[in-house]
Amino acid sequence: MSRKLLLLATITLTALGGLSNEPAFAQGHKGTPQEQNACSRDASRLCRKDLGNDDAVQGCLQAHRAKLSKSCSKVFQSHGM
Repeated sequence: MSRKLLLLATITLTALGGLSNEPAFAQGHKGTPQEQNACSRDASRLCRKDLGNDDAVQGCLQAHRAKLSKSCSKVFQSHGM
């Protein structure tokens, strides 16, 4: 997925995520712009085949917990994952 397309998808998902009162991870995807930024490089590096499928990316990142950057690992920790 190109960087421009990834950015557009992130912006779209963020905008749609704002329509709900549920926490972002309770919905199974999205996250705040800061959380997305913290994990975007890890997602591109570890979960490239899953990009575009938020649930799959989240599962992939969880499966690669030991390889996550400190910032992305903190996102998962902050959500009790």
